[in-house]
Amino acid sequence: MKRLMILLFAGFSACTGPAPKETTPSVQLFVSETTINQTIDSLKQKKGITNVIRLEKGVKHAASLWHAEDGTSDDFVIFCKTNYVVNETERELLFDKVSKNFESIFGHFNKMSLDLKENVDLNNGPMLEIDKEFSAYSVGAHLLSDLYSNKIAFIVALNFPYYSLEEKGKFNESVTRKEWAMARLGDIFVSRVPAELQQASAKAGADADIYISEYNIEMGRLRTDSGKQLFPDKMVLLSHWNLRDEIKASYANKETGKEKQEMIYKVMERIINQDIPEKVINNPNLQWMPYTNKVFENSKEISCTAEPNKRYQQIINNFKAEKAIDAYSPEMNTFILRKFSGEMEVPQVEVELLFDEYLRSPQLAKIAAIIEKRLGRSLRPYDIWYDGFKARSVIPQEELNSRTTLRYPNPKAFEADMPNMLGKLGWPNERAQYISAKIAVDPARGSGHAWGAQMKGEKAHLRTRIPETGMDYKGYNIAVHEFGHNVEQTISLYDIDHYLLNGVPNTAFTEALAFIFQSRDLQLLGINNSNPDQEQLNTLDTGWSLMEIMGVGMVDMKIWKWLYAHPESTAAELKAAVQTITKDVWNTYFSPVFGIKDEPILGIYSHMISNPLYLAAYSYGQIIEFQLEEHLNGKCFPNEIDRIYKQGRIIPQRWMEGAVGSKLSVKPIMNKLDKAIK
Repeated sequence: MKRLMILLFAGFSACTGPAPKETTPSVQLFVSETTINQTIDSLKQKKGITNVIRLEKGVKHAASLWHAEDGTSDDFVIFCKTNYVVNETERELLFDKVSKNFESIFGHFNKMSLDLKENVDLNNGPMLEIDKEFSAYSVGAHLLSDLYSNKIAFIVALNFPYYSLEEKGKFNESVTRKEWAMARLGDIFVSRVPAELQQASAKAGADADIYISEYNIEMGRLRTDSGKQLFPDKMVLLSHWNLRDEIKASYANKETGKEKQEMIYKVMERIINQDIPEKVINNPNLQWMPYTNKVFENSKEISCTAEPNKRYQQIINNFKAEKAIDAYSPEMNTFILRKFSGEMEVPQVEVELLFDEYLRSPQLAKIAAIIEKRLGRSLRPYDIWYDGFKARSVIPQEELNSRTTLRYPNPKAFEADMPNMLGKLGWPNERAQYISAKIAVDPARGSGHAWGAQMKGEKAHLRTRIPETGMDYKGYNIAVHEFGHNVEQTISLYDIDHYLLNGVPNTAFTEALAFIFQSRDLQLLGINNSNPDQEQLNTLDTGWSLMEIMGVGMVDMKIWKWLYAHPESTAAELKAAVQTITKDVWNTYFSPVFGIKDEPILGIYSHMISNPLYLAAYSYGQIIEFQLEEHLNGKCFPNEIDRIYKQGRIIPQRWMEGAVGSKLSVKPIMNKLDKAIK
């Protein structure tokens, strides 16, 4: 997964439409409408005023952020008259200076956050309680308050007002790249959240991260009801990523693959239902029979209590921390709005409608019939992760593991091979060295993630989990995914023309490149696929995996809607709600495809715990990936990737049009699925 940078500002995203209906009390405006209008009328008299709309937006925006502690209404009027920049040349100079300084601020705070989380994120020795406290500390929590206190925030808001998504969508071709960057500067100060609430949000997120990073299942200690051991002694799998990937890997195992998948599925059910014995989590000293839920120590059965709804308490903690911020975000007064209309710049209702359209498509049942025929059995719930369309599915896992463990015994070996991997994808040696030199590879304690730099001169970080025996294929596959993130993070920072345009429109666009890299993992190992039907198989694989990830994204969204409807709920009540939601989503979309009802498996994803409302980005990422792959076919891969990702953080649909010449849609993949199925 991609680790999101901890936002230094609670309002580091644009207001993207009219203010939603309020669900929580909002902070009242201190500056009256009369004073605002008088200020605007007074400034209009200044010589050289040409852009009246920008003037009005700037004054109104600055007024919306002005509190009593900032001064009187008269002080606000004086501030605007003193600090509004009329001359466009002077305004550009102001922008350049602000941009340079923000790069330094954001970049150094990002590096500090990275350093403080190191002992939690990296497998570099015992984790102490003090490490957890530093990891939860938000170094930028007070920065926003400081920038309001010294009036920098108001100078920016006054001279670079924010534009809604609808307004940005109307920017025509005459709008320059620098003007786009100025609009992004206007996105920074759209709310004013107290530092203590930002800190509480950061702590809730960090606590959830730690909870998930230590959620290991000792597979070698699992037993069937008859006492049979299915997995190697020292195999340890993190939930949910490694458990899911072991299900995928087991399709190539004709002897015990299905038996292993069934056991993993039972483990997942225990985790979702929270009847997993708490003592077996991350514990190599106990044997556990998942089917009967019996636990043994030294061959003697012992009594163990279930995990006390800790999984759902993490969600509650995140919800309460975010809900406390709602009142200070009048334009985005729920976390759902901030995540979708703000961060993704796609309204949540549009996301849900897009998912609904695809999940109801008749092609999915046809793919299911193909999978059943290939498996020679009826589908099981865990077949949402069917992996048999990929070229790797016909290669024994042991052969793949032998290649990766030999090639990558440690993170430094993977780092040293990155220029070679980029070379295999077509980048010239000099360019491959340029990109790779800006990426560091670290040993992850959890599943791994990519963390981008936020200023030139710093490196992006690829965190990957490598056992003492070397990197197995599943770990390699994830690492290649994260490498794709790092390549995007490097191109869209170092090769961008204006710092405030660095990055991509939202996380789905970096996920797209990560998926593109991940799909080429065998090519990077030097394994060529000669199957003439592989293009059609890849389409079927994309269509099936898109169904799976849209399903869990739908569950994630519905959980947060339920939380806002039941803000005082307990962890036990949330657990019951999640069980209902997962089954409802399954019965609506998956039951017609699988022929099975009331399955809870869509609730296993760890993102729901440690990275709320992120899962939708994966689905968008896969749709973008498909359109990019269609565009890249027959073109120079590295040249196009460089060109496309140099666009930076413009709005999503404008980015897609610049990348492939059309807007984002599920129609292309549905059309190609029809051909692949035939």
